[in-house]
Amino acid sequence: AMMKTMSGGNCTLNVPAKNSYRMVVLGASRVGKSSIVSRFLNGRFEDQYTPTIEDFHRKVYNIRGDMYQLDILDTSGNHPFPAMRRLSILTGDVFILVFSLDNRESFDEVKRLQKQILEVKSCLKNKTKESADLPMVICGNKNDHSEMFRKVRSDEGEDLVSSDENCAYFEVSAKKNTNVDEMFYVLFSMAKLPHEMSPALHRKISIQYGDTFQQKSFRMRRVKDMDAYGMISPFARRPSVNSDLKYIKSKVLREGQAREREKCTIQ
Repeated sequence: AMMKTMSGGNCTLNVPAKNSYRMVVLGASRVGKSSIVSRFLNGRFEDQYTPTIEDFHRKVYNIRGDMYQLDILDTSGNHPFPAMRRLSILTGDVFILVFSLDNRESFDEVKRLQKQILEVKSCLKNKTKESADLPMVICGNKNDHSEMFRKVRSDEGEDLVSSDENCAYFEVSAKKNTNVDEMFYVLFSMAKLPHEMSPALHRKISIQYGDTFQQKSFRMRRVKDMDAYGMISPFARRPSVNSDLKYIKSKVLREGQAREREKCTIQ
């Protein structure tokens, strides 16, 4: 089987390509995308706001002896490069669309993003004949704010996901860590990924254990009856645009080498 190699410290981790996934986080500026990612990765909330251009993170799991890799693409809310956003969508496997409950415009942006994702993925699906579902969570952040500041009703968020069993709606607070774990649990369940990938259901370990991390017999003596571990790669780098383009091209060519194909443009 094809393997993806991840270097971490002095160790090299081999993850089967079929167990490697990319999660793409999209939404307007200042809605809390990076805060949700921070909660997922390290359980922290950063009070200081720093605009995101594009952040890339990688987490590797040993779940009952099997290796999994989750790449996380935290995108810019300004979308200065539409072609890059489209490429991010094309290469994504699971999606989190974030808006702020006290910002109506950010909710409208999520509606546009949801439509764009469905259109872009439909284009790719038609080329590859894939039957895979499209797991997506629409996430209304900042539900810790007073109701008097709310600009989006709960039923409006629910309406966006009512016709798609692979799309769920959550109102969360990255600041208070409300419903964040539950949101990830449902997202991974819809994607048919091990639910142990969600933050509360695995043991978080450091890179110092990397040498033994991928062994099927890997266990921590301090932990009993625990068979799921997660490790953040501190040296992960986003694959190049060229690599992403080759990945998409290979998916298309695998299915249609013998026939004419329309271009699924990314511009």
